[in-house]
Amino acid sequence: MALKSTIYKATINLSDMDKHLYKELTLTIAQHPSETEERMMVRLLAYLLNAEHEELAFGKGLSTEEDPALWVKTLTDDIALWIDVGLPDKERVKKASHKSDHVKVYVYGTNNADTWWQQNKNELTSFKNVSYLRVPAESTEAMGKLTDRTMNLGCSIQDNTIWLSDDRRTIEVNLEKL
Repeated sequence: MALKSTIYKATINLSDMDKHLYKELTLTIAQHPSETEERMMVRLLAYLLNAEHEELAFGKGLSTEEDPALWVKTLTDDIALWIDVGLPDKERVKKASHKSDHVKVYVYGTNNADTWWQQNKNELTSFKNVSYLRVPAESTEAMGKLTDRTMNLGCSIQDNTIWLSDDRRTIEVNLEKL
């Protein structure tokens, strides 16, 4: 019998001062059985950083390799924005760049991210509609500790600095453009 996803509920008070976006989000996030809490939280972070798109939705993710972690689809079912997290294969990025108007990859991984980037940089930067943002390992580790089945979080974004907080701690996240 296949393992089922773990369901998380998140209420997030989002204040994105860079985009003048202020809203309360109520999200249901399915964590695939093989997905770590860190990866799930990076998906959530990617959602918050792209919340200005009303059509933004979680993809089926790890259970369906054809889907990105998040995406924005148009009314004609075209993909306007494809968002992946982790260290995707360069063929996957190439495919995404052909299928979507824009692709964002939120790169993370304790030791592997730098190696992945150095090994694939030349080919990955040849795709003109793809941007890469690195989430530092210490940030993903700290975000993993915010995980709870029911999360009440605050997220403030200003000058490209992100603060995620619950009732006990605040985490500062500074993304690096690759």
